[in-house]
Amino acid sequence: MKSTVLKEMSVNEMEIKLQDNIDALRNLRFQKALQQLEDPLKITKLKKEIAQIKTVLREYELGIRVTQDGE
Repeated sequence: MKSTVLKEMSVNEMEIKLQDNIDALRNLRFQKALQQLEDPLKITKLKKEIAQIKTVLREYELGIRVTQDGE
């Protein structure tokens, strides 16, 4: 995910995207355990995207980033 996409998303959208990615990661891990996973690099990409979203959310929490609303 590009950083420009994260800048355009609101905090609520990022939290929803984070939860969706966590669920998708869980499903990919199940597929890997059952040896049904076709592209193992999806797990790596998804973990990286989760980390990026968590980083941006933490920056909002610490006040490093400010929302467009000025909150």
